[in-house]
Order: sequence, then structure tokens, then C-alpha cells
Amino acid sequence: MLAIVDYQMGNIHSLGNALAFLGCEARVSRDPEVLLAADKLILPGVGAFDAAMRNLREFGLVDVLDEAVRRRGTPVLGVCVGMQIMASRGTENGFSEGLGWIDGAVEVITPTVIGTRVPHVGFNEVRFAAGNNDVVGDFAKPTDFYFVHSYHMVCSDPADRVGAVSYGGQELTAMVRRDNVLGVQFHPEKSQSNGLKLLGAFLRC
Repeated sequence: MLAIVDYQMGNIHSLGNALAFLGCEARVSRDPEVLLAADKLILPGVGAFDAAMRNLREFGLVDVLDEAVRRRGTPVLGVCVGMQIMASRGTENGFSEGLGWIDGAVEVITPTVIGTRVPHVGFNEVRFAAGNNDVVGDFAKPTDFYFVHSYHMVCSDPADRVGAVSYGGQELTAMVRRDNVLGVQFHPEKSQSNGLKLLGAFLRC
């Protein structure tokens, strides 16, 4: 069973539609028993880091997700803010502690190219590190995915960043991976065939 974590941070409906197109019926839930019984989890997200963590705490899901992901090893995919809160900490609207699954910080995008707009919105090419075909499919060349974000994850260990995107003169984190934890800054559910391909690879891995 695949479960989408419902913590009121958006994009659940569009993710569900993408998964249904792939023939996968996902349960949307914040019930601890459902989340702990899931074979895989998706942590969605649209919005701010601090609000996302606040909602997880209010729904009592931080310890539940830690049990599932850290102790039981359940594969998890974080999308956009769902990826960002996997970090140790975030700076959006002040300091907030994250889930701490990926050591690093989520910071505002600060372009070095004059005239670059923030947020970063639209399709952009992602370059994936070698050795990740099991979770990203067979994207051998830079591949377009859809982004909407003003903050980005800075990984303490460069090895955790397995996908990068160029924007505003910077190399931003587009995908992170450590053991059973996978996160993408872009929205696969809005990335047309490339996004469906990536979701399909996650379902099979």
C-alpha cells in the first residue's frame, strides 16, 4: 500500500491523479496505523517550511514518520516542501527544526545573476548523478521538470544531493537521496511525461 501523508499542505489531489494514471491507488491519510502499515510513503507539500512542520507537530505525525522512515526503513518520497522538511532546519519565516532525515538547511534562493526572479517558476533541466536510475528512471541526459519555489536545500554532505538545477547563476538542489529517503524539489505531478516516469520508477523501486 502507498500512503500520501495528509498534513494539509496541498498538491494531494494532483499527486493522486498522477498516481491513478499509473494504475496506483494511494491512500490519503494522517492515521498513524495507516502510515505505519504503508509499504511506501509520499510526503507532499505546497507552502512554507515552518507551516509544514507546525502541521506535522499538531497532527502528531513527527514521531509516526520517524518510526516509519528511520526505524522501519519505509521508502519515502518528499515533493517540494515535502522534500525541504526532510532537512535538519529551515529559515523560512524564522528558524524551524525539520525532520532531520537529510543533514542540511533550507535557505532562500539568492541569485548571483542580476534580474533573476525569485521564486523559481517553470520548467528547467535537472541533471541527475550517476547510479540513481532505480529511482529516477533512465534519464541519462538533463531532463525538464516543473519547479515552483523560493527556498532550496543546502546539503551538508554533497553526496546527498543527487540532482541539481541551474538557476540565477547557482546550482540548486533538485533531488536528494539517502538510504530509503528520496526528495525532489520539483513537482513530478506537474511535469508531464517526465514526472510520470519518475513516479513510476519510485513505485517500482
